[in-house]
Amino acid sequence: MVVWKERVPRLLLYFILGLCTFSTLFPFLNVLAVSLSSGEAIRAGSVSIWPRQFTWDAYRNLIDDGQLFIAMKNTVVMTVVGTSLNMLVTIMAAYPLSKLDLRGRGLVLGMIIFTMLFTGGLIPQFLLIKNLGLMNTYWSLWLSGLLSTYNFFVLKTFFEGLPSELEESAAIDGAKDWVVLVRIVLPLALPVLAALTLFYAVGWWNAYYNVLIFIKSSTQMSLMVKLYQMIDNLDPALLIGDSTNANNALPPEGVRAGAAMLASLPILIIYPFLQKYFVKGVLMGSVKG
Repeated sequence: MVVWKERVPRLLLYFILGLCTFSTLFPFLNVLAVSLSSGEAIRAGSVSIWPRQFTWDAYRNLIDDGQLFIAMKNTVVMTVVGTSLNMLVTIMAAYPLSKLDLRGRGLVLGMIIFTMLFTGGLIPQFLLIKNLGLMNTYWSLWLSGLLSTYNFFVLKTFFEGLPSELEESAAIDGAKDWVVLVRIVLPLALPVLAALTLFYAVGWWNAYYNVLIFIKSSTQMSLMVKLYQMIDNLDPALLIGDSTNANNALPPEGVRAGAAMLASLPILIIYPFLQKYFVKGVLMGSVKG
């Protein structure tokens, strides 16, 4: 009886965890199955989490259009350069402002906190970008999203939690501030930096609204905007499968599911490599201090 009293709560816990896991994975598996099923199976509503009448038509039609790879290249450029600039500015802001004896520290922190509570709004931002001559350039996106206040405070909090003796001993040995930052502080902050890099990269990869406002050239569109345009203005030619039989014509749901999977694929590939730093990095940056 004692054994069963211990096992029942554990089995109940496993059941609840399994139910939560399935409910989380079901929408993803359903979209994947729809993207790999024939038009006839999709129209019949017989696709759940397994592909029916397997076909690559949705992906082939999206790739054959050619514009998808151009948009993906644009998004890769935006993500790599944008994330690099974000991390550089975040580190350069968080490290000096983590020092309690920095002159004017309170004023600068107050100004940063102010931006969390109040923003100028879309129209002032649009006029500023336009007057700076940055319309239709990626700098309009990179400069307007240069620093995330939340990420800044996570990294600053982590820096504040580091033992001051580490930097003092390095300074006694003659190390300059740059040497201390690059060779001592940043290696210790690797989990936090990896987590923040993932935050920034996912944000750039999913960039949509600002791209729609500031970028007008169709050859510079991001992947998300291009996917939306392709889905919203779906070319009837994209809905035709291999056969001329109308039953095999690909419905819009199939193309939308394929587009969603293509947009998610790079992040799904990168995430497992950074996942080990994810929870650890955020906790280290938010709890210490």
